[in-house]
Amino acid sequence: MPISYRRSSTARPSYPTYWGKPSRSEPCRISSAHREIERAHPCDRLSRELFRDPDSAVGYLENRAAGERLVLFDVGGYFAPSLGAICERFSGSILGVIEDTENGHRRYAQWDKLPCPVISVARSPLKEPEDFLVGQSVVFSTEALLRQRNDILHGRPALVIGFGKLGSSIARLLHVKGVRVIVHDVDPVRRVQAMSQGFEVARDREQAIAAAGLVLCATGQLSLRGEDFPQLKNGAYVATVTSSEDELELSGLPTGYTHDSAGEHVTCYSTRGHYFYLLNGGEAVNFIHGASVGPFIALVQGELLAGAAKLARGDLDSAMHEVPTPDREAVAAAWLHYYNR
Repeated sequence: MPISYRRSSTARPSYPTYWGKPSRSEPCRISSAHREIERAHPCDRLSRELFRDPDSAVGYLENRAAGERLVLFDVGGYFAPSLGAICERFSGSILGVIEDTENGHRRYAQWDKLPCPVISVARSPLKEPEDFLVGQSVVFSTEALLRQRNDILHGRPALVIGFGKLGSSIARLLHVKGVRVIVHDVDPVRRVQAMSQGFEVARDREQAIAAAGLVLCATGQLSLRGEDFPQLKNGAYVATVTSSEDELELSGLPTGYTHDSAGEHVTCYSTRGHYFYLLNGGEAVNFIHGASVGPFIALVQGELLAGAAKLARGDLDSAMHEVPTPDREAVAAAWLHYYNR
């Protein structure tokens, strides 16, 4: 979800402009907030496709903020494919990008030479409470959808693909519920970490997929390819913690698979002799129930604003950056002053 902060040429900044694409599965309260924002600020529904094409990306910014000085807020690396063209051709100036997610962090880190500064908060210690609570909401929503179908987690081996901050949180929470958890990660260091925490680590990815009754994808990248789906155990459930276009290659499903509703937010994919269930259409399963992390989200929002202020000063080189530790400490202290009275 891309957002831009528009700074005028004068000392006083203009109001922020929010450009977002709400998930089709987000609850009514998100839509209500969206309408409230629209009363004061331009708000457009966007897609990754718009920013994959340099011409459409530049054209959109020109239409909305020609000649302005912009800080771009990104949640998932939307601007990354066209950032070079945006920085080169936009009539105003791009002061930099601030990225919120690990998925987006990786997209910007792939650049050999970035065309502008990028500040990432994806790996900030202030995100750790959010990641833990998001993991809780993922497990809660997954279990709720299974129970909706008169099914339960127990007796269903769970394969967690990706043992980063979110994946490790999900694995621990499933384990607490008495679920047998198997972990797969392409990074051998993370596999060692999983073993040190007592988790079973898949020696063979394909065998693990075939044995799992629940597959939770938490890589932020491609977890399941088209050819993986026919290997799923009959009746297995698949859920993700991010966008389906990042985690699942549903377009690669072999010919012959059809899909039908199997309940609210549950889709059954089937062909002769094989079927599996996809939760929330492959989008982040926790969005169904709001994905609330309470006041801890304010820690991340505070760091995002601190990063935007640093970009607005215009003194960073064109590379990946983090918010300085003193700024993080100031955000944390302000949060504690308000929430720990």
